[in-house]
Formats: sequence, C-alpha cells, structure tokens
Amino acid sequence: MRKSFVLLLTGLLAVLILSACGQKSQEDIVNGLDKKAKEYTSYKAKAKMTIQTGSDPQVYNVEIWHKKPSLYRVYLENPKKDQNQVILRNANGVFVLTPSLNKSFRFQSDWPNNSSQVYLFESLVKDVQSDKDAVYSAKDKKYTFETKTNYQHNKMLPTQEITFNKKDMSPSLVKVMDTDRKVMVKVEFKSFEFNKPFDKDSFDEKKNMTLSQMDVATSAKPSDSFAVKTPLQLPAGVKKLEEKDISTADGKRIVMTYGGEKSFTLIQEKAQIAKAASAVTLNGEPVNLGFTVAALSDTSLTWTYDGVDYLLSSKDLTKDEMVAAAKSMQGQSSK
Repeated sequence: MRKSFVLLLTGLLAVLILSACGQKSQEDIVNGLDKKAKEYTSYKAKAKMTIQTGSDPQVYNVEIWHKKPSLYRVYLENPKKDQNQVILRNANGVFVLTPSLNKSFRFQSDWPNNSSQVYLFESLVKDVQSDKDAVYSAKDKKYTFETKTNYQHNKMLPTQEITFNKKDMSPSLVKVMDTDRKVMVKVEFKSFEFNKPFDKDSFDEKKNMTLSQMDVATSAKPSDSFAVKTPLQLPAGVKKLEEKDISTADGKRIVMTYGGEKSFTLIQEKAQIAKAASAVTLNGEPVNLGFTVAALSDTSLTWTYDGVDYLLSSKDLTKDEMVAAAKSMQGQSSK
C-alpha cells in the first residue's frame, strides 16, 4: 500500500513539473489576449502592409492610433503614388480623409466593429476568440493562430494567420489568405506600444487633414488626361452598353453604362483639389479596395486613385458586386 502511494505521489509530482516547464496551452494564450484587450487604455503602432492586387503588389506604410473606448486614426501612405488617406473615428462620426485633394467623406457607420480589421489589435483578438476551431502553435518568442476572417464584402479571403509577441501580446505579423491559401494581404508590425498618451486633438478631423497635407506632395497635374479603366469582373448577364466622353470645365468625364440582367453607371474624371474642405455625408461605410479606401453606400461606391475620381452607381448591384467590379479595375486600361 505504501509503495503504490509513493508511486502515485511521484507520478503527480512529475505531471506538475512537466506542466510547469511546458508550453502554455491555447486556452492560456487566448485568456492572456483577452486580459490584454481589456486592460490597455490606448496604443500606437506602425506597420508595412502589402496587398496583392493584380500583377503589382501595393505597399503601404500604416500608422495606427487607438484610444479607448472608440477613438481611431489609421494613416495609410502609398509612397510610390504620392497618395495618403486617413480613416478616422471620433465623436462626430467615421471619416475617410484624402488630404492631397482636400476631400473627406463622413459616415454613419459602426466601423471598425462591423468586420475584421487586419491592423487593429482588438479586432485580431476578437477573431481569435470567435473561432473555436482556431489552430494554435508556439515557436521561439511568438504565438500564432490560424483563424477564420469576418470580412463583410470579401468572402474570397476566408483565412488569416495572426502572430503575437510572447513578451507583451502585441501583434507581430498578419497574413490573410485566399481560398487557395495564397497570401493576399500581409501586415508586418514595425512597432507597437500600449498605453501611449495622446493630445486632445489627435483624433480631430480638421487637425488631421491639415497635418496630413504637410506630408503629401500635391498629386494634381497640369494635364487632364488619364487612362480610362473598365471593370473585368461583372455579374452574369451584364455587359457594357455605351461609353460617352463628355467635356467639362475641368477636362473630360467618361460615362460608361452597363446593362442586361443588372445595370449600373461608371463615371471617371480627373480629381480636382477642393477649394474648401467639406465632408460629404453618406449612410455607408469605408471599404478597402486594396489600392485605396472607398466610400460604400447601398447604391454607390466612390473612390479616388492615382489622381482620378471614380463613381459606380447602381440600384441593382449588391454591395459585394460593386466592390468586386471596382477591385477588378486596378491595373486595367481600355485606352
């Protein structure tokens, strides 16, 4: 009896020693992430985001600011295109600012809480917590989870791989993959600091428009010429019916009409710098097309890229169909 008791005690001690020396379990790490998400008051981060769109990847420098409970500032800079945008959330609403054109959109939107956000810590933690089938691994000083995504307007990116730093639970690397597991979006965090102080006007839309304008060379060019683009991805039974070249006081405007099973209109014209800053208010949301952030409503999609304004308008297309058509225009030229 005494011998079996000693063996049992020895076995229990061995289990305890192994548990103490072993890796933390997946549940331990998820609980640690949850605790971190509840405890921090703010953060500042810098990252490089690479998005595969067509043959040429788009690379952005990203700066992320967040102060609880609901102040956000995401600065996106494409150095090659002399283009930057700011996604802002404050007490006045959600804004997408384009400082080089002195333009902004204001949304009545629940952003960023309505879908996965690849560069926001709390969104990444939420995706890990929500996926009960998440695959976990630990290596070196990193914790990695493979989870489902929650993108409202992009069902073709179902999976993501999120890596956190062991030291402070901050995100290190995020890879978003398509249905073939090809990496389509990659975010490499260069720095991440929790509980950083902010000035009282850090999230003010007017202040951010002014500060960002200082960082950007004006993209306007003397010529009003631009490459006209056509969407390559259209809903079944839809085709281009007409294309008009209209002269305006500021140059030319291209109006394309599509019809068939569904109809929509696509307008393109050279972007002009607004003389006075004013926000266009939409009942919609900001959506990342991969090469720029667009303004999406129930019946329209508006964006600016490489000095050209685009407006896709339709009462027939779904939001997903509008976004897919716009994404398929990147890198394409019809004349």
